Amino acid sequence: MIRHAVILKFKDQISETSKQAFFDAVDKLAAIPNVQKFEVLKQISLKNKFEYGISMEFDTQEQYDFYSNHPEHIAFIDNFWQKDIEDFLEIDYQL
Repeated sequence: MIRHAVILKFKDQISETSKQAFFDAVDKLAAIPNVQKFEVLKQISLKNKFEYGISMEFDTQEQYDFYSNHPEHIAFIDNFWQKDIEDFLEIDYQL
């Protein structure tokens, strides 16, 4: 089992409308086959600069690779992630 997680910080100039469009697009990622335990979380610790987290699980590396290469995921990266996100940290755990 693999848990894929990213924590992120939006660019300072991003509008609330753009944030909502980003999260609407994020929610659609949960429909990609084999995505399990999908969560979007607001980060509240004062110990780091990140604002939100996205977490999901996959049974196998092959399922994770399928997700990573899925056209909807690639479109999300191209259309939202690259233009809206200032910084992020990606963590993949083996469970």
